[in-house]
Amino acid sequence: MTAQAPETQIVTTWKVCCDGGEGALGHPRVWLTIPQDTGWVECGYCDKRYVIDRDHAHDDH
Repeated sequence: MTAQAPETQIVTTWKVCCDGGEGALGHPRVWLTIPQDTGWVECGYCDKRYVIDRDHAHDDH
């Protein structure tokens, strides 16, 4: 049985930043790259899952 991510966010960029979202109670800011083959990535600190919206995704420049 696979556990659900505590939070999922749909994004339109392949690179995302996560800091736990709780200000001083969060975690260090990390940059995550969503693999094109899976379409999602999870933060190693808080397990938040970022899912790419392939219909509206754009390259990061």
